[in-house]
Amino acid sequence: MTTTTGAEATLPYDEAVAAFDPALGLEVHVELGTATKMFCGCPTEFGAEPNTQVCPVCLGLPGALPVVNETAVESAIRIGLALNCSIAEWCRFARKNYFYPDMPKNFQTSQYDEPIAFDGYLDVQLEDGSTYRVEIERAHMEEDTGKSLHVGGSTGRIHGATHSLVDYNRAGIPLVEIVTRPIVGAGERAPEVARAYVATLRDLLKAMGVSDVKMEQGSMRCDVNLSLAPKGSARLGTRTETKNVNSLRSVERAVRYEVGRHAAVLTGGGSVTQETRHWHEDTGITTSGRLKSDAEDYRYFPEPDLVPVAPSRETVEALRATLPEPPAARRRRLQDAWGYSDLEMRDVLNAGLVELVEETVAAGATPAAARKWWSGEVARRANGEGTDVVTYAQRLGVTPEHVVELERLVDGGRLNDSMARQVWEGVLDGEGGPTQVADARGLELVQDTGALEAAVEKVIAANPDVAEKIRGGKVQAVGALIGQVMKEMRGQADAAAARRLILDRLAPG
Repeated sequence: MTTTTGAEATLPYDEAVAAFDPALGLEVHVELGTATKMFCGCPTEFGAEPNTQVCPVCLGLPGALPVVNETAVESAIRIGLALNCSIAEWCRFARKNYFYPDMPKNFQTSQYDEPIAFDGYLDVQLEDGSTYRVEIERAHMEEDTGKSLHVGGSTGRIHGATHSLVDYNRAGIPLVEIVTRPIVGAGERAPEVARAYVATLRDLLKAMGVSDVKMEQGSMRCDVNLSLAPKGSARLGTRTETKNVNSLRSVERAVRYEVGRHAAVLTGGGSVTQETRHWHEDTGITTSGRLKSDAEDYRYFPEPDLVPVAPSRETVEALRATLPEPPAARRRRLQDAWGYSDLEMRDVLNAGLVELVEETVAAGATPAAARKWWSGEVARRANGEGTDVVTYAQRLGVTPEHVVELERLVDGGRLNDSMARQVWEGVLDGEGGPTQVADARGLELVQDTGALEAAVEKVIAANPDVAEKIRGGKVQAVGALIGQVMKEMRGQADAAAARRLILDRLAPG
């Protein structure tokens, strides 16, 4: 049964993957964290006033000549090595010709048939702990385009807009595009594989320090190519390319949506159109962009103004020595250091919390506290807003130091677990740091032992049956009385102290 989402019909996902085999191709664009652009000396700072970081080279003015950014080339080589690629001994830049308003030269300086890195792979861990190998076809160097802003419409897209503005600050920023070979055989797990691959790649690039990989700012973007073929068929179907997907969650959702949309078209007797698609985060659908061009449409030819890139083997090996610990080995090391079970580590990994937990432990929190506070209420709220924990925490200004401060309030005896959860909710609501929230809400354990003893005596007297069970040796029944004591003291009692007092009075012997 097909359903209509937005303007197009979709087949339920389970029905779609029962009838068709999905094939994926993921193209990840990574903005390199260099101080200057790929072919000129303009700065690359994010968020500058429009068109203030431009020059004749990145604006494509007549007579301006480009010069290759050496650091960008080294970063590209390091990325290739980290992805187990071969590094070209000699390669060239090429001109990719097409017209778009945000591309001032009317061509993009990229690489075509001679990429800097090729024939690699990346092993990614899925949610059940299994490993899936994604083969890398190439990683090539290129420059980013500018950015168009469509004004006057309700969607922010060109359709319906009254006019458009162009900011060329981003034009010429160094990019590495990482292209996978067709990912086949994943079946119903294709969306999970896509998300895991982009997540693993993001973690690797961040560890290498070659990019800040902030997907929400566009410094890492994923184009999702997808096609379906009849179950058991060896051929690939017609593909679509969903452009500029900018979160891990959206990568997974985009794959699922396109699988259902393709399946609805094919089961209805239609043909899939080879085209680019726009992803809509708010509605979870894609819409048609433009007909997809093939390589020959871009009329590639070697860039005449740039010399070839020919890294020596000594240079390549020196760069190899700078690579960080592989993600899988790092995860095993951190798991051992933190004392997490396989399930706990998998949960942290699937939630994208490894870096955040590591920073929190480094700031002084215990691994247990770091996992507890980041994977609890923060994760629940982030999921509710359709974003990841790291992005959500950054937006709120909640830091590892807040977790450390909260843990110290608990360990110091000021807060019990229930109070700590209330304080954490206040921190997430923007009420201040943990101590500030606790002070404002008047949250503090009652230190008056006399008041606690009186509450214990009252609860024992009010629950003679439970008290008798404890006297008879059923110590586990003490939990019911502790709950009553906490209620009596409006949640401001020390549960451990209450337990000791109850057992002192009732435990046999």
